[in-house]
Amino acid sequence: GHNEPSLSQCFLAPWGPPLSPLYLVPPIFWIDAHHLHAERRGPQPWHAALPSSPAPAPATQEAPRPASSLRPPRCGVPDPPDGLSARNRQKRFVLSGGRWEKTDLTYRILRFPWQLVQEQVRQTMAEALKVWSDVTPLTFTEVHEGRADIVIDFARYWHGDDLPFDGPGGILAHAFFPKTHREGDVHFDYDETWTIGDDQGTDLLQVAAHEFGHVLGLQHTTAAKALMSAFYTFRYPLSLSPDDRRGVQHLYGQPWPTVTSRTPALGPQAGIDTNEIAPLEPDAPPDACEASFDAVSTIRGELFFFKAGFVWRLRGGQLQPGYPALASRHWQGLPSPVDAAFEDAQGHIWFFQGAQYWVYDGEKPVLGPAPLTELGLVRFPVHAALVWGPEKNKIYFFRGRDYWRFHPSTRRVDSPVPRRATDWRGVPSEIDAAFQDADGYAYFLRGRLYWKFDPVKVKALEGFPRLVGPDFFGCAEPANTFL
Repeated sequence: GHNEPSLSQCFLAPWGPPLSPLYLVPPIFWIDAHHLHAERRGPQPWHAALPSSPAPAPATQEAPRPASSLRPPRCGVPDPPDGLSARNRQKRFVLSGGRWEKTDLTYRILRFPWQLVQEQVRQTMAEALKVWSDVTPLTFTEVHEGRADIVIDFARYWHGDDLPFDGPGGILAHAFFPKTHREGDVHFDYDETWTIGDDQGTDLLQVAAHEFGHVLGLQHTTAAKALMSAFYTFRYPLSLSPDDRRGVQHLYGQPWPTVTSRTPALGPQAGIDTNEIAPLEPDAPPDACEASFDAVSTIRGELFFFKAGFVWRLRGGQLQPGYPALASRHWQGLPSPVDAAFEDAQGHIWFFQGAQYWVYDGEKPVLGPAPLTELGLVRFPVHAALVWGPEKNKIYFFRGRDYWRFHPSTRRVDSPVPRRATDWRGVPSEIDAAFQDADGYAYFLRGRLYWKFDPVKVKALEGFPRLVGPDFFGCAEPANTFL
């Protein structure tokens, strides 16, 4: 036996017979499968080594059974299991669970398809990567020798990764996610009819851009017209959908400004893009009684709940008129959704998304987007931020089972090495949001539940967790609650 790699395996299968002798390739559709063996009949000899020669593998290899043409036109990757975190399930884009821990990536093309000259392929790969670098801080540089982060190859049949191609039609390409044993590998089937901007073959630009999305850490999405949709559509010009953009920016943040943002900004000006991303459903805010909030923060003595680009504002325990409202109504240029937020002792409001952060003075932008690495953080995104203590001088960042203490005065964490969240007794190890009330109690949210933390006994109070909806928004208590 062997460990099955985590990857995206993309298929194409014939839809029907050609319409005429001139129509050489019938219409095709994407079918992606997480585990190839589940898509085939009978045992397959998956033990060949990667070809050592730069030439394509010989055609004498036995061709695997072609993919069935009777498959429904949908992705074969299983839906995300219930065990995935609520943070992932609430977003339409889906993450693989891994990301690159750097923003400057190299790529190398080992072999090329026979239908295209090498310069065409190089230009196409650069263009496919550019759709992702245009909306993130990522850069991609081609290298021609030595090691590279992303390794691109055109191979035939069994080619060394236990995921054989099958000649024309059927399997098209596959890519390996970050944090897997073959991270960065992208393989295309040499035997496909590769074209560029031609729907009479397999368009290399769209397939490559889709595969690079997997290499960066994106799974498939249910959003219509998304590049990371499970369905292939020949569509020009190539572009990312809002869902694709939200997904990759959740992992890596927005593009860094070309000029320094360390001096106070003057605020948005007419005709200047503020990088504001529209929420997924701008006309239909989530139901606060059912929501798992992205962030919660006490700002100017009031409580703000954030979810999917919207904000709820509570004063004295009462939801204020006109809310929920778009968070960008208060903070122009704020990304959507935010991962965490807090107000420091000087009244500056900090927001976090992916690998970046923003700072506002009231509603005026002061800094951002700026990389979290400036704060001494090498792991992101930040899942929650907590202001702790009567002087608001203790700031804690939480991510998964870890946390860091942050000093706004020096804009650095104590150490890049995290502490264990188990220090907060009685609080779950993974949280979505945190805040402190006027009496000094800390609140930790996870999903629709919250825990109240006693600053004197330094542990969660008895009788928790409780539901956020009934206690903060006056929602009806469910008839049967299993916590």
